[in-house]
Amino acid sequence: MEEAERGRRICLGCERPASVCLCDFIPGESLSTTTQIVILQHPHEQRHPLATVPLLNKCLTNCETLIGRRLRHGHSPLLDFLHDRHPNPTHAAFLFPGTEQAPSVDINEWKSWFAEGDVNKFVLIVFDGTWKHAKEMVAASLPFVSKFATRVSLTYDIHVDGETKFSSDLTLRKEPFGGCMSTMEAVARCLRVLEPNGVEIESRLVQVIRMMVRMQASFLKPTNRRPKLLKRSKDDEKKINSKSFCT
Repeated sequence: MEEAERGRRICLGCERPASVCLCDFIPGESLSTTTQIVILQHPHEQRHPLATVPLLNKCLTNCETLIGRRLRHGHSPLLDFLHDRHPNPTHAAFLFPGTEQAPSVDINEWKSWFAEGDVNKFVLIVFDGTWKHAKEMVAASLPFVSKFATRVSLTYDIHVDGETKFSSDLTLRKEPFGGCMSTMEAVARCLRVLEPNGVEIESRLVQVIRMMVRMQASFLKPTNRRPKLLKRSKDDEKKINSKSFCT
């Protein structure tokens, strides 16, 4: 079903423009997870055409989205419960790369801290926004979430340039450094680790992202590389080739 919005036809199923409808790729029945996912979405992301959180909510049953710039008491009954039962151990984590002052734990290592019987108690908190906004949201939320949640991360490298829509079939926007990804992909990668059937869930979610990127790419205009950059690339290639002959 479709409705008109500012001259465009909007699909009522996926709530995207009809020309880039993803209903055929969204699971017919929402995927069930034992992990409870809580997403804090920056207000600016709500109407962003490339936001992945709306799709994630349609794909997963156990996913809650909060709109705001920080997490605090009174924002979520689940998080309030975890906060109030501190210092008892909890199975909650918030996903964000660490720093020297505030290091993060690899999510695989974090999961290994718990016994097999505890896998149905995980709570994953995710911050959705631009890199700048996400950093601000995490900093503002730390006084609250640090009381009960561990800072975890996927593999990343701040010394490597992030992917672009031209270099990856899963990237919608230019990422700041290696390992950064859309919120939906990040949740998919985490569920692969945390869920008993994580590989299947990850595959289903990634398929939706891949199709979204493919549809967006079909509307991109072909770009010609600037002559100077092209010349530099050829010169670099020559240097690399010459080095390979010398070794």
